[in-house]
Parts: sequence; structure tokens; C-alpha cells
Amino acid sequence: MRTSYLTYAMSVIISRALPDVRDGLKPSQRRILVAMNDLNLGPNGGRKKCAKIAGDTSGNYHPHGEGAIYPTLVRMAQDWVMREVLIDKQGNFGSLAGLPPAAMRYTEARLSGAAAEMMRDIDRETVDFAPTYDNDRLEPVVLPARFPNLLVNGSSGIAVGMATSMPPHNMAEVCESVIRVIDDPDLTLDELLEVIPGPDFPTGGIICGNMGIRQAYMTGRSTLTLRSRTHFETEKNSDVIVVTEIPYQDTRDRIREKLEILVRDERIKGISRIVDLTDRTIPSWQVRLHIVLKRDADKDVVLNQLFQYSPLQTTVSVIMLALEGNRPQLMTVRMLLDSFIRHRVDVIRRRTEFLLREARKRKHTVEGLLLAQTDIDRIIRTIRESASRALAKEALQKIPVPAPLVSRALGEDGFKAFVLENGEEDNYFLSANQSEAIVSMQLGSLANLEREKLVSEHQHLLDNIAEYLRLLSDEANLRAVVRADMEELKSRFPDKRRTTITDEELGDYDKEALIAEQPMVVTMSQRGYIKRTPLDVYEAQNRGGKGIKGATSDEEDPIEHLFVSSTHDFLLFFTDKGKVHWIKVYDLPLQARTGKGRALANLMTLEEGEGIANCFNVRYFPDDQYLVIATRQGIIKKTALSAYGRPMKGGIIAIRLDEGDALVDVRIVQGDEDLVLSTSGGMAIRFNHEDARPMGRATRGVKGIKLKKDEIVVGMVVADPDRTLLSICEFGYGKRTPFGPGELDSSEDIPDDGVVDDDEATAEIDAASDDAAESSEEEGDASISSNNQYRRQRRGGKGVRDIKTTTRNGKVVDVLSVIDSDEVLMVTSRGKIQRIRASDINTIGRNTQGVRIIRLDEGDTLVSCAVIPGDVIDEEAARAAKTAAAQLAIASEQPVVPDVVDEIPEEEGE
Repeated sequence: MRTSYLTYAMSVIISRALPDVRDGLKPSQRRILVAMNDLNLGPNGGRKKCAKIAGDTSGNYHPHGEGAIYPTLVRMAQDWVMREVLIDKQGNFGSLAGLPPAAMRYTEARLSGAAAEMMRDIDRETVDFAPTYDNDRLEPVVLPARFPNLLVNGSSGIAVGMATSMPPHNMAEVCESVIRVIDDPDLTLDELLEVIPGPDFPTGGIICGNMGIRQAYMTGRSTLTLRSRTHFETEKNSDVIVVTEIPYQDTRDRIREKLEILVRDERIKGISRIVDLTDRTIPSWQVRLHIVLKRDADKDVVLNQLFQYSPLQTTVSVIMLALEGNRPQLMTVRMLLDSFIRHRVDVIRRRTEFLLREARKRKHTVEGLLLAQTDIDRIIRTIRESASRALAKEALQKIPVPAPLVSRALGEDGFKAFVLENGEEDNYFLSANQSEAIVSMQLGSLANLEREKLVSEHQHLLDNIAEYLRLLSDEANLRAVVRADMEELKSRFPDKRRTTITDEELGDYDKEALIAEQPMVVTMSQRGYIKRTPLDVYEAQNRGGKGIKGATSDEEDPIEHLFVSSTHDFLLFFTDKGKVHWIKVYDLPLQARTGKGRALANLMTLEEGEGIANCFNVRYFPDDQYLVIATRQGIIKKTALSAYGRPMKGGIIAIRLDEGDALVDVRIVQGDEDLVLSTSGGMAIRFNHEDARPMGRATRGVKGIKLKKDEIVVGMVVADPDRTLLSICEFGYGKRTPFGPGELDSSEDIPDDGVVDDDEATAEIDAASDDAAESSEEEGDASISSNNQYRRQRRGGKGVRDIKTTTRNGKVVDVLSVIDSDEVLMVTSRGKIQRIRASDINTIGRNTQGVRIIRLDEGDTLVSCAVIPGDVIDEEAARAAKTAAAQLAIASEQPVVPDVVDEIPEEEGE
């Protein structure tokens, strides 16, 4: 079995799958060209049916059926497959669209001009021949191949345990590279790259970067990034991406199908329709695909997405494996050129030796005819008197020709060469070959021989023989002939490059360049299911509304976190074990507002039993900003934001938590900003972040607020004098209060060192001011003064009363910092989400009950809130207006293909 398999493997490698480095052909390709040459199907002659060609190839040379031969013949005729076609076709040979060719009985073919150069001199003993599979005739083991076909047309094939993938190149550039190598055997790779900068694919396109080419030419292996050629046009006020060239070995229909799938699945947005406008007015190796964009689409973003996700950009594997001496070998470009030059030198040597033999043979015959002319009457009389042809030959060989007559017949130079070859004699005699040539002629032709023509031919033969001997005397002379052939081929095949090579190395693509920046609502459930939904899905409602469905109803898995973020933001996920992970918003699953989301454990590496305690969005990680973490038990910790900018796969330490404690909120501060900590019991404390010194990530922190029994911290915000603190309670009530200027409350006691310990020294609440606020409260109508705003205290105190946590209100669940132009998103335990304007919520003093913000169903409670900044709302409105105008403008247009589905997939990422 082992022996049989090795025999099979070697047969596949040598006789089927890999090309010969000398002519760049596989056996099947070579046999087709030889069969067509036998049929005299030259480039200037007529064509024959492909059925005849395939039949002769199968019957005479190739031990496989016509069904395997015809596809090979077709490929050699397709100019989108071969850089220089070897077969001149007539009829339907398929198309770049991927359509199949017509049956072989309908199509016709002949050898192309390039194939004629491959076959040239094959009848001059330039290559070895071997018996065919049935021992009925001989076939060439390699073609003379006047140009480096392996580099020009490339090759691909899969053998046993190995494969080859050779890219095609430009004929003129390859010929010039051969010339340069012949002129300078020490030519460097950099100098070679000036002549042959890289592959030149039949379908054109753009190769991105030079490093892959350089590696391929140096090692024989590499990968190239090949991109379609595109440009922008405008059609009926819509941007259009026009594709004119596609990657090598792909088809037009396949690319269009892939694009339509990407549009249908919304992996690429902004495309209205795809139209194939390819026709007969453009070359068969080009296309014209129109990708019509929606009016509000960014054409550069869509184009980048097409390159990243569609076949308009692909990688081409380069494996320059070929047979040299019937052994597979991985070769560099210089090795390929050197092998070709050696092959051509051998072909020209063998051709020259053949021509030398033929010239000497003809010279010998011409000399005999000239000797016979010295006494032509005697020669004719001798032939007539002979009884047979054999006797005539013998009689002619006995007739002496004196040296003076020979000298007169051959001329001075001819006679010198004759004496040099035959020696100096008084008389010379005809040889058997010369006498055979004479008796083979008709007597009339013999009598009419013209001496001048024979003397001229003899001199011409002498000159040719001298030239042949000169060529054979030094290999440099043979290499000069190869060089001259390359110069001739450059002028005969002057086709310009189709493939452009750019200096830009793509490397790792910039993913953000492919994704439009868009505001998103990010929600995460208690069980860790997360999703993102476009903000414009949630329209603003009036205060007191009931909201809309924001997630799949699951009372056992309510939404726990809700915030608005840009697709380009980072999300920092703080776990209950004090670690932090981050992920880009665009990497979250995009789903409808009623979608369940995807388990966060599938998006990042979490330890067993590790859950998400809080999450926070950030765009950059500058050195002059700090990240302040607040815990449920009132601990705060300040760390430089830049310390979180380089997370590891398994997360990094964010804070050292006490047993039973958990993260609650995270904020970024800088300069002289204040922070406000709020509790579930309606208390709030405002302090300057400078009261907490910066610490490392793996530290515990310091006390931020002193909590009452059964009270926890629910949120933390940055106090901005121009903004208001929005406090929201679990039963749908809340209120806004200005932060105020943040004057220092001098009535409180200040801890000596500010470090968390058992010292209970804290500032007491100003009871008198609280009582005054309570006595004057009228819901939604409490007056605002410096006494019922938030004065700055030192951290560690009890704080002041912010909102009353009555039976009607319930406990505080979240706090936000808002201004009138902002909007607020609220989510309930049953998954309902309401979006309201912040200006609809009354601005009143602290120590009040507030107003109804959302009307809840029985048993439902608020669990989380988020701010939609005013500038995001303005951008959203502008985008909505632009989209509406575009929809009105194209309402009457009829799309060529189905329009993109406008609904977000219900369960994407599940």
C-alpha cells in the first residue's frame, strides 16, 4: 500500500498538478498545444472545432477523457484567466460573470501568437521527446518556450502534500527582467523590483503594499492583498461606488451575490441597490458594477466596509512551487529567471547544433552539384548509360574531378574551406550522399543547374556555418541570442500593466474607519445579556408616560444598566471582583429594542463566578484626568485614567473591595471639579475630588460618605454649577435641583487625615435648614435658595437631605447630572423604556418629594436611567431630517434589486 501510494503521489506531482519551471505548463496544457500544432492550427491559419482538438489530444497524447481536456483548453483561451492567452478562441468560452462555456462541438480555436512562440523551433531537435502513453508516437517533455510562461501566465494546482499558486506578470516587464539578469548576473532584488515591480493580474485590481511582493520574490511564499478598482460617481443626487476591476479568479456574479447578502443582513449599511451594467463595450476582463448608496450614507465609510467584509478585497496566496529536473522545488523569482535562461540557452544551443548539422549537410550536397557541373555532360552520359540507379551512383563516385576544376567551381574561399575539410588532393571524387543527390534529380533539372545560384548558396552556407560555430564557441554568445529574443518579444507584446501597486501597507485595518459614528442605547440585564440599539429608535415622550417595550419581557432578568454612548466609545466593565475589562461599543451585538441581547461572557474573558457590577463609557485615556470609583458601602477611590488604558485579556485590577461591597458608579474628573454621592435613603454629599489623593489600581480607597443602617450608595455624578441633579426613585417619582456654586459648608467637622478608619468624626446635617425646607415644601413648587442646594463638604460626612424617600416615592435608584437640553432614558424592571425631555421635570429645591416622571404598571419599578446629551439629540434630529428628505426624494424611484431591510435583526448575535 505504501509503495502504491508513493507511486500515485509522484504521478500526480510530476504528471498532473505542478508546472515545469522551463515552459510553465502542466502536461495537459502542453499536450493540447502539441495536438493543435500537429493540426497546423497556427495563429495565421484557420480554426477547428474544439471537439476535434480535444479528441486528438485524448487519442494521441493525454490519457484522460475529453471532459477533462476541454476545461483546460477553455482556461487557456480566457483573457481574464491568462495574462497572455495561449489559444485564440471563437465562440462562447464563458465570461467573467461565471457563465459556463458552450459545448466543445460549438466552439473553435487555434494557437495564439504567444503559443506560437512557445512552440517555435520544436521541430529542430531543441527539446527531448518521450513515448506517449500508448507508445504510438513521441511527445515533447517540455516546449522550447521562447518567453518565461510560468511568470507571465502563472499557474495553480494541488498535488499530494503540496500545492502551487504562481501569480501572473506583465510580459514586457518579465522580458526586461530577463535582459537585466543576462546583462548583470549580480543583479540585486531591489534592482530587479525596479523592472518587475510585482504581479500583473489579468483582471487588474490594486495590490496594497510592497512587502508581500518582496517576501514572495525573496522566499517563494507570501500573501498579497488584492483590492478591486473603484471610483465614485453621482447618479440622481446619490453617490455611486463604481467597480471596474475585481480580484483575480473571482467572478462578477459571485461578488454581486455576496454584496447582496451583506446588505440584506445589514453587515454593511447605506447601500440602496446594486446594479450590474457590464456590457460588450468594455474589455472582457473588466466589469462595471454600480453600488448605489442611500442619500445619508457616507461613501468613504461604505467603501471601507466593502473592502473589509466583501470579496472586493481579498488575499492572494503566493507559492512559487515548480518542477525542476522532475523534482518539486520552492523557487524565488531570481531562481525562476535563472532556470528559464538556462533552458533557453540549452534550446538555442541544440537549435544551433541542429542548424549546423543541416547546413553542413546541405553544403556537402551543393559542393557535389558544383563538382558535377565541371563536366556535366559526362555526368549525364554516365547516368543514362547505367542500368540502374545504384549502378549510376557507383559510376558517379568513380569519376575523378581534378583540383583545379574544383577550385574554379567553388571559388577561392570555397575551395580553401573544401581543402580544409577534405584535405589536399590532386583529384576529388563525389561521395555517396552527393551522388545520391545527383541521381535523385531529373536530368532536365540537372542540365539546367545555374552555377551562380549554387555558388551564392554555398557562400551563404559557409557564412551560416561560421556563425553557428561562433555561437557554440561561448555560452555568452548564446545568452546574447536569448537577450535579443527578449527585446523582440517586448516589442511584439507591449501590453500595459493592468494591476496597480500602492506603497501603502494595510496591515491591521482600522476598524473604526469602517464604522459610522452613531449614538447608541446600551442595555445590560441582571444576568449579563447586553445589546446596543440606535438611539433614534426611542422617541421622546411627555413626562408621566408609560414608555415603550425596551427588551424581551423577563421578570427574572430585568435590565440593570442603561446608558447612551457612541459606537466609537470604550465601555469599561467593572466586575464584582474588582477587575475592569473594556470593549468597543461597535463590538456589542446590534439588536432591536425588544431583543434579548447576547451574554457578555461571550464577548470577554470572565472568571468563574465573576459578574459585572457596573459599566462606564469613555473615549480617551488622557494623563490629566482621573477615574473615581464609588462603592455600595460609601468607599471612593481615585486613580489616573491612563492606568486603565491597556487592559489584559483577563482584565486588570480596578479596586480592592471589602467583603460584601460592590462597585456602584464610576466618573471621570479633572481640575477643581466636585463630586456628589447619593444614597438610597435620599441623602447626598458634595465634596471636591482633591479631598481624595490619587491611588494605584490595586488599592481599597477612602470613605466618601457615612451611611445609615440599610442605606447604600446608588450613584455618583460630577457637580456642575450650570447643571442640575436629577434624583429618581423606584416608584417613578423624581426631581431636579441645581448643584449651586459649591460654597464650603463651614459648620461641619473636618477629619484630620481623611483616611478611612474607625473614627466616626463626621459633619452633621444642618437640621434647621432641613426642617425649613420640609415645612415649606409643596410638591413641584419648593423654592430654590442657597440653603436648599448642595454646598461643598469634606468627604466622609453624612451629607444633606436630597429627596424624601416616602412610601409614595420609594428608595432612590439613580441620580443624573442634566440640563434642559438633555433627555433622559429610564428602564423598568419589566423592560419598558421611556425617553423624556429633562426640561419636562420641574427644577425644585432639595429635601422635597418631586413629581411623577413615569407611570408604572402595578408591581413594576424603575431600575436604571441614562442621560442623552443635547448635542447628541441635535445630531440625531439633523440625521433624521436628512433621511426623511432623502426618502421623499426617492419615493418614486424603482430599485433594481430589493431594497435593504430597514429593521434591525431581532436576535443578532444569539
